[in-house]
Amino acid sequence: MTRKKVLTSAFSNLYTDQRIEKVCRTLHENGYEIELIGNNWGGEEKMQRPYRFSRINLVSKTLKTAYFEFNWKLYQELKKRADENTILHANDLDALLPNYILSKKLNIPLVFDSHEIFSEMPAIQGKMSQKLWRYLQNKIIPNLKFMITASGSYAKWFQNKYGINPVFVQNAPRKIDFSIEIPENNPRIILYQGAINPFRGIDKAILAMHHLENVIFKIAGDGPRKKQYEDLVLKENLPNKVQFLGKLLPEDLREITLTADVGMSIEENGGESYEFSLPNKVLDCIQARVPLILSPLPEMINIKNQFDVGEIIKNHQPENIAKAINLILNKGRKNYQSELEKAAKILCWENEEVKLLEVFEKASNLI
Repeated sequence: MTRKKVLTSAFSNLYTDQRIEKVCRTLHENGYEIELIGNNWGGEEKMQRPYRFSRINLVSKTLKTAYFEFNWKLYQELKKRADENTILHANDLDALLPNYILSKKLNIPLVFDSHEIFSEMPAIQGKMSQKLWRYLQNKIIPNLKFMITASGSYAKWFQNKYGINPVFVQNAPRKIDFSIEIPENNPRIILYQGAINPFRGIDKAILAMHHLENVIFKIAGDGPRKKQYEDLVLKENLPNKVQFLGKLLPEDLREITLTADVGMSIEENGGESYEFSLPNKVLDCIQARVPLILSPLPEMINIKNQFDVGEIIKNHQPENIAKAINLILNKGRKNYQSELEKAAKILCWENEEVKLLEVFEKASNLI
């Protein structure tokens, strides 16, 4: 049976956004007619998906004007495609306004997926744009009927601030049938995967390589701090210990992750969006059965308290990062496998998508 049409939109070029891909695929496989709308900001790589998708062409030269252009053009696209049998699905605050206006105008349901606390991201701290995003958030979110978000701590934050009850759907990967032989790496591989942004602890991890022997630190991803960190590697004379892999396709990244001895998620507290996050890389490494060094932030402490999947760093001093890495290396990846296996069975997309489908079922019943 074909269910209702879902118009999913996001300020994204869609290429590497694993959460949107998993959500759309789950809805598609459960009978929803999916149409995904993104944009070409940051590239227009070829994609293949089992559902329809398109990218809005942006001519803006700065991110600030790109947000305005995208929201205006998105509203026009949604207006052309939405009808009384449509569920609107907005991803993050930068795609919410046109969806909200149209949902009110047509009296159709809107599901909002907040991947983070957008108004509290480090990149906009103290800027005029933060005031604008907070204003938009304060005006719209209290009026939403259906909201999901990416961590339990995020859900509590929105509940405390706005009195709503978001459903948290963690951005866990699909289950991996783990039957590979754990490699005996020489040198041992330390892996960071994700955006090369401020407050990710990457620069401190680079400096930690001075305190480690027989290791190579692989950094998979791209972002605004990449050149600065490449320069830091040269300045610290560490090119033999640090390797930049660039932006990888999800399937290629999974292959790299499987080879690592230690994964890394050592985000710094750069505001409430980071403080309460559960980074994708944590769940990706768990699914690949790779132990992690983790920040002492609520969601990561919560996972460590449930499953012994690695070590919590004491703080972001390079010596303490190196100490946590050495604890895992000395113990060995194999000795973490039973706990990683337990965590992987619970922290997987197959469990998370059940909650997602319940939200869209409720939204469908309103049509």
